Amino acid sequence: MFSFGQLLLGLGTSILLSLALPWILVFLYTVWARQQGVNGREKLLAELGQPPDRRVVGYFHPYCNAGGGGERVLWTAIVRSQRNEPNVVSVVYSGDIDASKEEIIAKVKLRFDIVLDPSSLHFVFLEKRWLVEDATWPAFTLLGQSIGSMILTWEAITNVVPHLFIDTMGYAFSFPVVSLIASVPTGAYVHYPTISTQMLKRVTNRQSGVTNRNFISQSIVLTYGKLLYYRIFMFYYSRALRMASFKMANSSWTKNHVDAILVHRDPLLEFANTFSLARFLFAGPPASAHKQSAQIVYPSCDTRAMSSFPLTPREPVVLSVAQFRPEKNHAAQLQALAALLKQHPSTPAKFVLLGGARNDDDLQRVDTLRLLARNLGVEDHVEFVVNASYAEVLEWLAKSSVGLSTMVDEHFGINVVELMAAGVIPVSHASGGPLHDIIVSFEGKPTGYHARTPEEFADAIHIALTLPEDEAQEMRQRARTWAVQAFSEDEFERTWNTSGWRDVLEEGYTQSQ
Repeated sequence: MFSFGQLLLGLGTSILLSLALPWILVFLYTVWARQQGVNGREKLLAELGQPPDRRVVGYFHPYCNAGGGGERVLWTAIVRSQRNEPNVVSVVYSGDIDASKEEIIAKVKLRFDIVLDPSSLHFVFLEKRWLVEDATWPAFTLLGQSIGSMILTWEAITNVVPHLFIDTMGYAFSFPVVSLIASVPTGAYVHYPTISTQMLKRVTNRQSGVTNRNFISQSIVLTYGKLLYYRIFMFYYSRALRMASFKMANSSWTKNHVDAILVHRDPLLEFANTFSLARFLFAGPPASAHKQSAQIVYPSCDTRAMSSFPLTPREPVVLSVAQFRPEKNHAAQLQALAALLKQHPSTPAKFVLLGGARNDDDLQRVDTLRLLARNLGVEDHVEFVVNASYAEVLEWLAKSSVGLSTMVDEHFGINVVELMAAGVIPVSHASGGPLHDIIVSFEGKPTGYHARTPEEFADAIHIALTLPEDEAQEMRQRARTWAVQAFSEDEFERTWNTSGWRDVLEEGYTQSQ
C-alpha cells in the first residue's frame, strides 16, 4: 500500500516531469540542431578546400539574386571581405533555389561588375522562402512574414552554423533563432525597419479618434485590435533588434527610426512578457551588453565607373533607374510626364523607365504601366527597358540629362547616387534618404531638385532640362563630386569596418572552440 505522502510525491513528480519534458525536448533538439549546423560548417570548409580554422560569416539574404541596391550592399561587403580578410569564408543563405552558385556569381558580375571568388564563397539554398512571401500571408502579413523568417532561419542554421550571423535584408526575428540554436553573435544591416514608432503612433492616433458613438462596435473592436497587434509586434521587434551585437543603418532616415525602435518601451507588455514563454526566446544579452543605437553605413555605390562619363553632350532624356516594385511608384513618373507635357508642351523630353523585374508580378506591373501611359496619352514619349544588362544601364546613364526618383520615404536611394555620379541632374521625392542624405547642398549650392506632386515634378524636370549650359554643367559637377566623395565603395568599406564586426567575429570564433 502506498502512503498518502508517497502518493503526493508521485503525483508531484509526475506534474514536474510533464512540465519539464517539453523544455527537455527543446533543449535536446537545439543541441542536435546546433551539431547539425556545426557539422555542415566543417563539411563546407572541406568542400571549398579551406583550412578548418577559417572564420565563417553567414549573410542572411533570401533574395540575394534580385539585383537591387540591397544586393549590391551584400556583394560589396563580401567581395571586400574576400580581398582583405583571407581567413574568412562567406556563406549566403539564399532562397534562390532556381539558380546555381555559378549563375548567381555570373549575374553579380553582369549586373554590378563585381567579381566574386568562388573559393571562399558558399551558398545555402533554402527551400522555405515562400514563408516570407507577401502572397503567403494575405492577413497579418507582418506577423506571418516574421514567423516565416524564423522558420527560414532555422533551416539556414541547421545547415551551416557560422561564427557570425549578419542579416542584410531586415529580418530581425532571425536573431532569437540564431541565439537559441547556434549561440553565435549576430549583426544587422537595416535598409528599412519592418515597423516604426511612427507607424505605431499613427495607429494610436486613429484609435484615439474612435470616440463617435455612431461608430458601430465592430469598428471599435477592429481599431483596438489593430493597435494591440501593432503594439505586440513592435514590442518583440524591438527586443529582437536589440539582440544584434552591432547595427548598421543605410541612411540617417533609417538610423533615426532604428534608434527610436531600440529604445522603445511598453510597460504593460513588459509586465505581461514576464508570464510569457516568449521571454526565453527573446531574452538575448542584457540591454547594456551592446550599443543600442545604429551606425550609418551608406550603401556602396558604383561611383567609380560612372564618374568617368563626360558631362556633355547630353540628350533630353529623363531616366528612372529602379526595380519595378510597387513602392518605387512608377505611376507617379508617368503622371509627372503628363503634367510636364500639359504645362510645358514645348519641352523636349523622352522618359526612360529602366529597371529589373524579379518575377511575373513585376512583369505584370510593367504591363499595367504601359496601359497607364497609353491612357495618359504619353506612350509615344516613354520607353520601358526591363532587366537591362550592366552595360545597358551605363549607356543610358552616360547620355541622360535628368534622373527621376518618385518613391516616398526612400530609405536611401542608390539609384539617385548613381544618377549624380554619372552626371545626371536628379529630381527626387522630398523625403527619406534623397532629401536628407543625398541631394543636399554642396559647397553652398544645390546638387539637384526635390518635389512631391506630379506638378512639382513637372516643374523641376522642366527647370533641369532648360538650365543654361554653364549652370547645368556646374550642377552636374557638384552632384558628381559629392556622390563620389560620400558614397563610394571605399567609403562603404571604411564605415563597414568601423562597425566592430571583426571583433564580434573573433568573439564568435572563440566561443565555438
